[in-house]
Amino acid sequence: MTAFLGNIMGAILRFVYDFVSSIGHESIYLSYYAIAVIITSVIFKMILLPISLQQAKSSKKMQEMQPLTKQIQEKYKNDPQTMQTKMMELYKKHDYNPSSGCLVLLIQLPIIIAFFAVFREPATYAFKEPGLYESINKTFLWISSLENPDPLIWGMPLLSAVTTYLQTKTMPSAAIGDAAAAQTQKTMNMMMPVMIFFITRSFPAGLALYWVVGNTFTIIQQLISRRSLLKVKEEK
Repeated sequence: MTAFLGNIMGAILRFVYDFVSSIGHESIYLSYYAIAVIITSVIFKMILLPISLQQAKSSKKMQEMQPLTKQIQEKYKNDPQTMQTKMMELYKKHDYNPSSGCLVLLIQLPIIIAFFAVFREPATYAFKEPGLYESINKTFLWISSLENPDPLIWGMPLLSAVTTYLQTKTMPSAAIGDAAAAQTQKTMNMMMPVMIFFITRSFPAGLALYWVVGNTFTIIQQLISRRSLLKVKEEK
């Protein structure tokens, strides 16, 4: 599955690279490859946009239902069977599928793994001609080659961590009154950027660039979605 999807993603990267390299003059600070990585990252996010929007919608609906689910849990805490029945009735009434969030993640996971594989092994999935990948320019601003880790610890790794943190801040928060869920989310919001920072220090800078571009796209998407939902709520 990874190889199959990797070849598809690699073909997209190669197509974008060929298109970009046929236009204008390559800058010494911004290679065609770097531009192709940025554009392909955006295309990848656009492909996953319907899935991401569905996931955000599911999370928002669950957040809104949280007070009702809490009431049912309190009322039927000594009767698990009735509690389960009432919960199913609540989900049906609000047209909510409790497994939809997990399903969305399962759909995205193999695609994300395949895309990571492309950026870790571009010569295998995108630039298959012998010696082609080794010969192309891979500079990006201060980074001499996107196939190597960023030489500046506070460069792409820090950008990856910061954009990861900002992305978590734009995601729907745990419902008010659910202290355990809120604390868990708060802990994850603090740990994830730190983990990403150390991970991207050893990853090829091209992967870090993909991560930063993807996070930035998601942040903008979440802000627009939040504003749209707020506007709809005000109109109601």
